[in-house]
Amino acid sequence: MSDVRVIIQRDSEREERVVTTGTTAAELFAGERSVIAARVAGELKDLSYQVQDGETVEGVEISSEDGLNILRHSTAHVMAQAVQELFPEAKLGIGPPVRDGFYYDFDVEKPFTPEDLKAIEKKMQEIQKRGQRFSRRVVTDEAAREELADEPYKLELIGLKGSASHDDGADVEVGAGELTIYDNIDAKTGELCWKDLCRGPHLPTTRNIPAFKLMRNAAAYWRGSERNPMLQRIYGTAWPSKEELKAHLEFLAEAEKRDHRKLGSELDLFSIPEQIGSGLAVFHPKGGVIRRVMEDYSRRRHEEEGYEFVYTPHATKGKLFETSGHLDWYADGMYPPMQLDEGVDYYLKPMNCPMHNLIFDARGRSYRELPLRLFEFGTVYRYEKSGVVHGLTRARGFTQDDAHIYCTREQMSEELDKTLTFVLNLLRDYGLTDFYLELSTKDPEKFVGSDEAWEEATETLRQVAEKQGLPLVPDPGGAAFYGPKISVQTKDAIGRTWQMSTIQLDFNLPGRFDLEYTAADGTKTRPVMIHRALFGSIERFFAVLLEHYAGAFPAWLAPVQAIGIPIGDAHVDHLEKFADAARKQGLRVEVDSSSDRMQKKIRNAQKQKVPFMVIAGDEDMANGAVSFRYRDGSQENGIPVDEAIAKIAKVVEERAQV
Repeated sequence: MSDVRVIIQRDSEREERVVTTGTTAAELFAGERSVIAARVAGELKDLSYQVQDGETVEGVEISSEDGLNILRHSTAHVMAQAVQELFPEAKLGIGPPVRDGFYYDFDVEKPFTPEDLKAIEKKMQEIQKRGQRFSRRVVTDEAAREELADEPYKLELIGLKGSASHDDGADVEVGAGELTIYDNIDAKTGELCWKDLCRGPHLPTTRNIPAFKLMRNAAAYWRGSERNPMLQRIYGTAWPSKEELKAHLEFLAEAEKRDHRKLGSELDLFSIPEQIGSGLAVFHPKGGVIRRVMEDYSRRRHEEEGYEFVYTPHATKGKLFETSGHLDWYADGMYPPMQLDEGVDYYLKPMNCPMHNLIFDARGRSYRELPLRLFEFGTVYRYEKSGVVHGLTRARGFTQDDAHIYCTREQMSEELDKTLTFVLNLLRDYGLTDFYLELSTKDPEKFVGSDEAWEEATETLRQVAEKQGLPLVPDPGGAAFYGPKISVQTKDAIGRTWQMSTIQLDFNLPGRFDLEYTAADGTKTRPVMIHRALFGSIERFFAVLLEHYAGAFPAWLAPVQAIGIPIGDAHVDHLEKFADAARKQGLRVEVDSSSDRMQKKIRNAQKQKVPFMVIAGDEDMANGAVSFRYRDGSQENGIPVDEAIAKIAKVVEERAQV
């Protein structure tokens, strides 16, 4: 046997080792139980891979991003094996890893039931305990078609080799190179237990799957197209330890309690009536209060920052979106046109920027007017596919707090810096404090303008973002077609990340609209355009805050800031006078004068998550006072009426949580 020299990479450390021909990656990392695969020359390999002379080999830990994907895809194979053992007629679709889990699609006669999922999970546990080996086998296209002749969806995937898409998960099955099948081999007898078309890599054995659980099933079109057959999809999750699985399930339970759709109904804030249509919400009075307060505060802050308010219509002639480029690049996201005025196409607007450009261009502009900051709460309409519409967070009609800033090239950096600082501070005012920034750069297949303009715009945004001292994460190819973008990403109270504000630097639309201002030397000059949405969408921001606070809004946002709860009927008048005095100071106060017992009234107020419960009995009346009960059950007694109102007003003014 000849010697083979390899380099083992561990973080920044490199260890050169001489091994014999045929040595596997598993042998290089013997004893390191957390290593479940290897990375060689940037490619992921099974631990059974035989290392070659001169290669650099890096161990892939199960808890890393790649490791989790391998764990979850391997668990998807175990699930598919279990399904076919229990339901032999089931035909296999695709089973990719997804965030926090995996799924697999099956063609079966009837949908899976909850009892079916329990049986499948039990069978998976049996397979896991058997310790079946995942064994990679290279096959020709012809051999694969012969082996998988009874799997019509796999046959289709074989034909996609070299062009499989990541969007529908097909790329986990077939790549651009050789075709492979993974066999599940019995650890004791060496017999074939099951097989699947797959690129890999996989865990060494099913025993390397520490913890998993099946979550739910749903209908899904084959490869995501409504033109294809409807399959049954089973979702599951898998983790490197039972403790992590338990923590994830607890997180999901907490997230479910905070689901804005559930809270929106329980707190009577909004609904999405079927009679109106999917993705089109109506706000009820209490939700309307929260939304109005959000908007009013935002308006005030924008006025302080020198923004001017504009209003634009909901529909426009299609020619406007031809000029902007949206009909070339964004038509799939727009509602179909309405034909009016003897055949002229009108569209519901998907964004406000083209109309703001017309406002800028309505008369001559001087450099003395710049920067010109135009702001609008503008309702837009986007035709989202039914499968992605989700409450208020992914809607078909929503209102953007949209601003477009027109400035000179010299003002550009300072204006971007001021805008990003303003955006972050305003988000902090609403109670979000944990941020990082994302820089979205040019999609090489979908852009307008010159490479030079894109490079300048991207570098300018990078420098502005770095000044904030926040983590900056690249998002290659994620920009809109007209310019690069900074996105503010924030974490909520349970650690989920949400995209909030966006700031886009645009050298292109001003040219498409032939926008000009008169410079100090009298020449006509093209302005720079900055697109900025702070909430992104008021509806989505509303949903994020609702989930962040679990419905228990700070008093300044709460639809009812205080509710009077009399111990008996004799105390109602005292609390009504308290409420009248509080309302004169702009506070939102109600009195529960219903026939319910006091404890029932307290429970009702707790369910409605009212910040202040104002209780009054004989002693309070005699002393011209009230008592406070807070959402956490604590109490403060005998507070003089004027002092109590002042305390509520102070909490509201300071935007504090109680």
